[in-house]
Amino acid sequence: MDIISHGLWGGVAFGRKNKREFWWAFGLGVMPDLFSFGIFTAMRILGLASGPDWSNGLPSSDAIPAYVHCLYNVTHSLIIFLIIFLVIAIFRRKIFFPMFAWGLHILMDIPTHSSQFFPTPFLWPLSTYKISGIPWSHPIIFYPDIILLASLYFWFFVYKKYFKK
Repeated sequence: MDIISHGLWGGVAFGRKNKREFWWAFGLGVMPDLFSFGIFTAMRILGLASGPDWSNGLPSSDAIPAYVHCLYNVTHSLIIFLIIFLVIAIFRRKIFFPMFAWGLHILMDIPTHSSQFFPTPFLWPLSTYKISGIPWSHPIIFYPDIILLASLYFWFFVYKKYFKK
């Protein structure tokens, strides 16, 4: 799934209570990708890192620095998510619902990443098992994603507010 879709899914699923919770859910929905590929991309823009040539399609996984793989494993693990979720819930003495956007990100990535490029390590560090799904860029995933998001946002933020009184 693309990073913006992750944020929008997180926001519509776990951030409808108010604007603050929406932005928390949006941010936590994009966080797994920002903390892996986002750091790498920022370093490339600043000239602090070199990277693979993307002009001919997906590069080899070996062309991506090891720290990106490490951060990707951490941020895309349901095990790590659950541990951090529980620690925060115990510390706060209540559940912070926007955090579920992070878990949703991982669950959406499992079937929408293929083994050819960054399959989702959802059981890391307990297992290296990964599922080879249909890439999110494939039209069978991409277009329904856009249509569903547009429909949900219209329903929750336009129709219910202005037309259903």
